[in-house]
Amino acid sequence: MTTTDWDDAAGSFDDEPDHGLLDPVVRDAWARRMETWLPSSRSEVLDLGCGTGSLALLAAGQGHRVTAVDRSGRMAERARAKLTGTGAEVLVGDAARPPVGGQRFDVVLARHVVWLLPDPAAALGHWFSLLRPGGRLVLVEGVWGGTGLSAARLIALLTPFTERIHHEPLSGDSRLWGKEVDDERYALVARAVPAHRHREVVDVHLILRRGPEVLLARRAGTGYADGLLHAPSGHAEDGEDVREAMVREAAEEIGVVLDPDELRVALVMQHRGPGGNPRMGWFFEAEYDPERPPRNAEPEKCSGIGWYRLDALPDDMVAYCRAGLDGYRAEERFLIHWHEDGDTVAHAPGGVDRAVPLPVSATPTGRVHHIEVWVPDLARAEKDWGWLLEELGHIPYQRWAHGRSWRRGDGYVVVEQSPDGTGATHDRRRPGVNHLAFHVRDRAALDDLVARAPAHGWRLLFPDRHPYAGGGGHYAAYLENAAGYEVELVAP
Repeated sequence: MTTTDWDDAAGSFDDEPDHGLLDPVVRDAWARRMETWLPSSRSEVLDLGCGTGSLALLAAGQGHRVTAVDRSGRMAERARAKLTGTGAEVLVGDAARPPVGGQRFDVVLARHVVWLLPDPAAALGHWFSLLRPGGRLVLVEGVWGGTGLSAARLIALLTPFTERIHHEPLSGDSRLWGKEVDDERYALVARAVPAHRHREVVDVHLILRRGPEVLLARRAGTGYADGLLHAPSGHAEDGEDVREAMVREAAEEIGVVLDPDELRVALVMQHRGPGGNPRMGWFFEAEYDPERPPRNAEPEKCSGIGWYRLDALPDDMVAYCRAGLDGYRAEERFLIHWHEDGDTVAHAPGGVDRAVPLPVSATPTGRVHHIEVWVPDLARAEKDWGWLLEELGHIPYQRWAHGRSWRRGDGYVVVEQSPDGTGATHDRRRPGVNHLAFHVRDRAALDDLVARAPAHGWRLLFPDRHPYAGGGGHYAAYLENAAGYEVELVAP
């Protein structure tokens, strides 16, 4: 506990950039954070250990009704002067037991106060009792030169009272402090929801595919992971199943109205953010439809959307979303992605991989590991085979002087122009492998591939009997490239 004489310190307290907020850049940085920490609607805010009232003034300026408390009479006097005309009330009293009687609040706010208290656990318990149901406790704390309160310690103190705690690191934002800092500074937003039997938020994520590309959106203005890329996503609401939630979120975020039957389950992942609670994430796959192009339908939450190759995903992504897409590429079906509290929300290239694939019950014995096709012309094969395999969902995998490969799940297809080859042509009618056959999602997708195949080096075989050249009820296309290799595409 500090021995500072706060009455004596009141005269110079505002000289610190993050105390007085006299610099417009610093003031604006705190105002933006406050907008994310406080409710969007007009609320009752109790500012404890308010000092000269700088944060109370920001809250009042954002439309909230503020009651401010400080044990220092001179601090309270300066706060009253600063808050004149806002309707705020300033009281002199102990932050641990503020003199507010039976009044209840939507927010209890305290900046650099908890570390000073002789019994912080008791004070936190009392502060929660001052909140209305669903209210929030906003705490800004840190460790300065070995003095203060770490986030891990404060989270442990909060855990008996609530299971909804949002941890927001602040050290990296020099605008808040008027200078660069290298110590631990953070905010915790804890909701007045008592601990109960374990429950998890269910969230949904859309993997919208355009061939080898996936749609990502850059978060902005949300207060969480802003500036990072993420798949279109959201939470299931009361009464929704996960498909309904995904359909709603796709419409709200990217303006694409999906039919539930268009969605295919790609991955289920239990994940936990740094300092957060576990969530259950459902990743759904859907195909891009040029008749329904996506758009940024929530510009207040997203600065833009774009297409990114799955085999070259950017690094500036939310870590668990990147892990989910990497798992999807590998055709994993179940993952756990469990952050440690010191991890970053952002993907950390070269960092510890927190993704743990969960094996399914089927044994890999007997499954195809890879197929290798020797070709007479690697450059041509890379174009025609590469186009077709990527359209079928395979991702570029290996690349060496004489070959290329494309992977889907734990199997892959190789094309190689080997120096050990003994011929310059391929004849599919000779003894040996006649053709490769691949599933296609549906008949419309098969028809689309057939229409575009000639531009990529493939011609349709048996056109007079297409699409039933394999017999009645077998909807398929047989394609051949210039080197004489045959591929069968089969639709249900």
